[in-house]
Amino acid sequence: MKKIFNIIFLISVAVFSGCTDKMDIDNFISTGSNYNLSGDTLYIQISPVWNGFNNPQDIIVGKEPFIYVADTDNNRIVMLNLDGQELATKSIPKPIAIAQDNQLNLIVCGTFDTTQNGITTTFSAVYKINMAASGHNLQNAPVTRLLPRPNVSSDLQSADRKYTSVCTFYDNSFYIGRTGPKNSSIIDPDNSILIFQKRTLPDGSKTDTLIGRLPLINPVGTGLMSANNLSALASFNKRSLDFIMGMTGDNSFKAQWLSFVVTSEFAGYQNRLEPGSGGADMMRVNKFLKPEGITIDNSGNVYVADAGKDSIYKFNAYGDELQSFGGPSVFNHPYAVAHFDKTLYVADAGNNRILRYVLSTDMR
Repeated sequence: MKKIFNIIFLISVAVFSGCTDKMDIDNFISTGSNYNLSGDTLYIQISPVWNGFNNPQDIIVGKEPFIYVADTDNNRIVMLNLDGQELATKSIPKPIAIAQDNQLNLIVCGTFDTTQNGITTTFSAVYKINMAASGHNLQNAPVTRLLPRPNVSSDLQSADRKYTSVCTFYDNSFYIGRTGPKNSSIIDPDNSILIFQKRTLPDGSKTDTLIGRLPLINPVGTGLMSANNLSALASFNKRSLDFIMGMTGDNSFKAQWLSFVVTSEFAGYQNRLEPGSGGADMMRVNKFLKPEGITIDNSGNVYVADAGKDSIYKFNAYGDELQSFGGPSVFNHPYAVAHFDKTLYVADAGNNRILRYVLSTDMR
């Protein structure tokens, strides 16, 4: 009864305050409250909860659309329909990030074991799952390891390098976020964003090729244009090379929107949102603690899953905070978020489940 009374009270506050004052999710987090309330709308959880996962660390809604979950500690990718029915699985060791290109290939960050001189070492890895080659049968789809590259010994020099995130673009190029402890090198620091593009072979076929790392990105910076412990990459569903990145390293701005610009004097990335006082809400100093998942809906709204604050944040295309919700009594380390058809999907990793939400204003 007390819980019901408190919810009614909070909704009443929202109704009478209208849209003039935005309620800060940090206030709810600090008190541990279990209310999905921000502004004058309410996030409603959809039943049932999707269980059967073990530390799921990423979720995407594919272009078909099917739902793909990186079921990390079950060492598999799970393919579901929009009702949550499991359609197929694919064994991938420790998958932690997943994306899909316009050819419906899945790009997955996981791990790879190799044995040399009787000693087995685990390396971080990137795989491509060719769905078209199997008639979109995930279980039978061929898998190619993109990283570490076969027969490239330098890719096996450091087991501390980790591939943590991936995003794809309209031309089927993609970026891979990489982290690691060695960042003194000007040429190849561990903390980098790697660029993959299609290369045409002599027979006319195309292959995904690592062409280098994104320039002008500071591997250990604490401010803008940094790759300090990259944890998330998210691109837009349009002809754009813009992307949003999340970081868990020592950085004041742990979610940054990088926009690709071309002028007469410069072609490259710049930070789109203004930080600091008077700037975008998404760029407030120390706004996030551990942003592990980011997604963007078709309206340009940005969703950030903060595993450190056990919360989901929503921002519009200008970086203004909209509906945000959560707290430790709602989530336990939410590692990823996806959006499709007014439904928000959350990989609640610490509780081994997928949760779904809709805004009260979107209820049909």
